[in-house]
Order: sequence, then structure tokens, then C-alpha cells
Amino acid sequence: MKKIERALVVEDVASAAAWLSGLLQEVFDCEIYVAASVREGQRKLSMYQPDLVLVDLGLPDGSGIDLLRFAAQQYPECLRVVTTIYADDEHLFAALRAGVQGYLLKDEPDAKVRRALRSIADGEPPLSALVAQRMLAAFGAPPVQAAVDGGPEEEEAALSPREREVLMLIAKGMRLPEVAEMLGISRNTAAGYIKSVYRKLGVSSRAEAALKAANLGLV
Repeated sequence: MKKIERALVVEDVASAAAWLSGLLQEVFDCEIYVAASVREGQRKLSMYQPDLVLVDLGLPDGSGIDLLRFAAQQYPECLRVVTTIYADDEHLFAALRAGVQGYLLKDEPDAKVRRALRSIADGEPPLSALVAQRMLAAFGAPPVQAAVDGGPEEEEAALSPREREVLMLIAKGMRLPEVAEMLGISRNTAAGYIKSVYRKLGVSSRAEAALKAANLGLV
């Protein structure tokens, strides 16, 4: 369980920054810093090295994606969560490729955002309900959980070429019948590949599988 002692909110709308800061204070009772641009966010990341950063995607001097990449490269121990109004695939998967660990929509009720933030301390990726539905509506195969040690390169190497294809299709939102049809295999065979992907990546949900695919650069 990760303790959140310092958090950074990168948001150019003052009312939204105040709202997120208030929720963080309620959930974590931590020190909170606020930045209103990519440049200021980079500076405050360097100054305070927070345990958690909440980043809006539309900032005055650029995209929050750039700040997320900077945080992932320079401060990998900092948990990175998007807070945005965008629920489309383009923004979602761009953020996932940038290494985020959560994606929250600003129109969610306070109670749901609080629950999502609390999940951070438990090591679970916080996802707004709508975002989770988009990621989870891929297939109906039951999950199989195990563990894979090592970084993304080792995880990708552990997958066969066919399993990487299956993971890529799952992450793009295809259902089990569509995966089978796309690859020219039976549904039972496709379900077997999906179970193998779960086992090798050590995931137990479709959202986690999509996150892994994004981190491996497959989507």
C-alpha cells in the first residue's frame, strides 16, 4: 500500500483545481500543490517530487500527455492519474501509452471520485465507470490470474506472437467472437489465448490487460 503524503494537481481552471484539491485532502490528508500549465507542472514535479499527480489533458501551453511522459520518465515512483472531460478512445489510449495509472472523468459524482482515489493506495488503477466500461467491454472469457516478474520488455517477450495479436485486439475493444474471426480461429481457441495472456501478464481484469497492452506499445 502506497502512502500519499504529497500530491500535485495540474489544472488551469481554478474551480476544478480547488475541487480536486479538496477531494485529495479528504481522502489522503496530504500536502497539495497546484500548477496551471505543463511548464509549471514540470517545475513543481521537480521541486516537490509528489507521490501522486492529477493531470488535466487540455492545458494552456500544451497537452497534459507531455507532462505525463515527463513524470513517467523522471519520477517513475509518482502515481500518474488523468482528470479530464474526454472519454473518447483517442485521449484514453494516448494517456495509457504515456504511462498513466488511472483515468478519471470530471463529471463523476464526488463519492465515486473519492472511491477511485482511495483505490490508488491499494494498488488498483482508478478508472471512471464510463472509461472502465469502454475498456472492459471486449470479451467474455473468464480471467486467470498469476504473476509475471520483470518489466514490460520481459512481459512482451513472454507472450507468443499470436498472444500479442490477441492482446492488441482485446485492448482495441474487440469482443471474443470478433477476435476469433479476425484471426481466423475458433472461439474456444481464442478464449484459450486470452486465458494464457491473463496468466502470463499476471492480470485479473480486462482493464488491466488493456493497460498492459498500452504500456507495451501495442495500442
